[in-house]
Amino acid sequence: MRSRFAPSPTGPLHLGHAFSALLAHDMARAAGGAFLLRIEDIDQSRARPAWEAQIYDDLHWLGLSWDGDVPRQSDQMARYQAALDRLWAQGLLYPCNCSRKDIAAASSAPQEGTYPQNVPLHGPDGLIYPGTCRPGGHSDRDPQRNSQTIPPTDTTLRLNMKRAAELAGTRIFIESGQGPSGETGTITTTAQHYCDSVGDIVLARRDMGTSYHLAVVLDDAAQDISHVVRGQDLFDATRIHVLLQQLLGLPVPLYHHHRLIRDETGKRLAKRDDARAIAKYRSEGASPADIRQMVGL
Repeated sequence: MRSRFAPSPTGPLHLGHAFSALLAHDMARAAGGAFLLRIEDIDQSRARPAWEAQIYDDLHWLGLSWDGDVPRQSDQMARYQAALDRLWAQGLLYPCNCSRKDIAAASSAPQEGTYPQNVPLHGPDGLIYPGTCRPGGHSDRDPQRNSQTIPPTDTTLRLNMKRAAELAGTRIFIESGQGPSGETGTITTTAQHYCDSVGDIVLARRDMGTSYHLAVVLDDAAQDISHVVRGQDLFDATRIHVLLQQLLGLPVPLYHHHRLIRDETGKRLAKRDDARAIAKYRSEGASPADIRQMVGL
């Protein structure tokens, strides 16, 4: 078993991070396996060296140790670009010039034939893209979209989900934990679900050169991760990840989605919740055993 914890250095680790890291670590060690760490810093506009240093400090304080070197996503851009080149060569990507405002406006008033009917407006990647820049869509706004050469790295690239889903077919992954609605065991996602409820996701952001979805599947494969342990908020994103694994010829790990740590109002914790930061509990005299008790381990 090889599990991992992959935080972003964009703020302090909180109790939710502690729970996920401790669980992934404990599961790996109990199985006699490896626990790995990586730093997900593709958002260089928000990543800070001080936050990365605090990640190591907090994890050491919790009593966690990890195996091998700690890769940073910012050092892997050539690998991400190679995957984009491969998907572009298969005709699965297209450039997109839409802003979030454009997408919201189009989604609120979809044109006939450009948006699935009677399906959710939101998917695991946010608003489901209405197809404005998709080849064959209702707009001719992007002159590069039929080019044989992949656009420069400062261009947003979307996955043509219809083509991708037809190529990959029905996708399956094994869930050893539970999704947000109790989903467990063999999880099946059909091509129709990908088209209607996921849509044309972004695989390269204009300001990053990649995206979370693309980077995470490539990183898990590079670290030979066999078990992905993470929160239930990423359960639906896993449908995207197993699709990309199929398209790129990557192995599909086992997935274990765990409950989320929430505040007293039932809202899941975020990095802005400094009151629940591990460092704050440490400064107030809490012990690692106290943290384990707080998160139910």
